[in-house]
Amino acid sequence: MAKYEYETSPRKLKPEYEQVRKKAKKKNTNTKSNMAKKSNTKMRKLKKIKIVLFVLIGFFAFFTISFRNAMIDSKYAEIKKLKSDLAIIEKENEQLQAGIESHLNLKTIQEEAETLLGMKTLSNDQIKYVNLPKTDYVESGSEEVQLEEENYLTKIINIIKSLIK
Repeated sequence: MAKYEYETSPRKLKPEYEQVRKKAKKKNTNTKSNMAKKSNTKMRKLKKIKIVLFVLIGFFAFFTISFRNAMIDSKYAEIKKLKSDLAIIEKENEQLQAGIESHLNLKTIQEEAETLLGMKTLSNDQIKYVNLPKTDYVESGSEEVQLEEENYLTKIINIIKSLIK
């Protein structure tokens, strides 16, 4: 045997005979396998689409719930603010009502009249009683005044009569 030299490759020898290859009939396995591959890819695409749709539906549901809760919170805050404003207004109303009642007291009115206006209370000798007869001086109206509205024709006739005179 010959020695192998570094970085050389042995020569390829030609076989003494040639193999006879039979042509194999092509089977339709390729079309079946292609169809199977296509159906598999369609199934995978459908699964991916379903997953994406479920994710979108979940996101939309989450967004809807979050938005609704935010609206409820804002309305609750508005109601709370209006209730506090109502309580403040009711307190002011009670204070004003108490102030009005204190000023409507007859004793305070009399004191203010004496101090501010210089008025004095009447003594018994300043009071004079007057007797009036019990007859009624008002006469009732027995005649009714009837105002007739003139129509256009009578108004025109009256205008013409006044022009002629």
